[in-house]
Amino acid sequence: MFKDNSVNMEMSVDTNKINENINSDKKEALETQELTKRFGGLIAVNNFDLKVNQGEISSLIGPNGAGKTTVFNVVTGIYKADGGKVLFKGEDLAGKKPHQIIKKGIARTFQNIRLFSNMTCLENVMAGQHCRGNEGTWTSILQTPGQKKEELEIKKNAENRLKQVGLWKYRDELAKNIAYGSQRMLEIARALASNPDLLILDEPSSGLNDKESEDLMKFLKIVLKEDLTILLIEHDMNVVMGISDWVTVMDEGKKIAGGLPEDIYHNPLVIEAYLGKEEEEEL
Repeated sequence: MFKDNSVNMEMSVDTNKINENINSDKKEALETQELTKRFGGLIAVNNFDLKVNQGEISSLIGPNGAGKTTVFNVVTGIYKADGGKVLFKGEDLAGKKPHQIIKKGIARTFQNIRLFSNMTCLENVMAGQHCRGNEGTWTSILQTPGQKKEELEIKKNAENRLKQVGLWKYRDELAKNIAYGSQRMLEIARALASNPDLLILDEPSSGLNDKESEDLMKFLKIVLKEDLTILLIEHDMNVVMGISDWVTVMDEGKKIAGGLPEDIYHNPLVIEAYLGKEEEEEL
């Protein structure tokens, strides 16, 4: 994965500082400040700082168990932080529930696909818009004109999202009956249906073949033009290097590097985190 380990540590630290200065000039969509999350005596996320620039694709990478998904779960309200802040467009999300965070404009997918398996593809995407609905329970029961209009708008949006991800022909198929790669795209379509400002993807290329990964990269570059910001966890370095504007690396709950993809690729701290220290040769 990482090939060049010839850069010395001092040069790497200087490069990180330069990269952080470049990144600081841009408008931030999401920022974590000294974010900390504990599970009993285990510190899963340790004073973690993350900046995601508006209108860009940012990747969060690191070895298994580094704490990446825990960060996502804190940002989206599934876990409550034990310290630090999560700022979205300058607003502190502390204490917000997942449905409140979705309303703020953050949508996500999961490492393990979470679809309504016994609902159709169209119904799954329609369900992704529940946070945007304004009509209440009684208007739904009484089928008021306002409720009917809203339902038609929800359906139309879902249809457009299905077409966008290339799944229109499966609109009436149960989610459990379509191929794995299509399920990945269906989950992305459902997240996009909430019309988010920030789309968070947890290992979107996991389980995809090379062609599907290429299609995913092209799709994300296109959808980024919808005044969207994207943050993803990803293990496929071809995807990370191919689409990322910025890469943040964490290991053992801590941030160890942040920078442009090409700099991260050659960073000795990152190489060490993934591959381990080379053992000294015996004399």
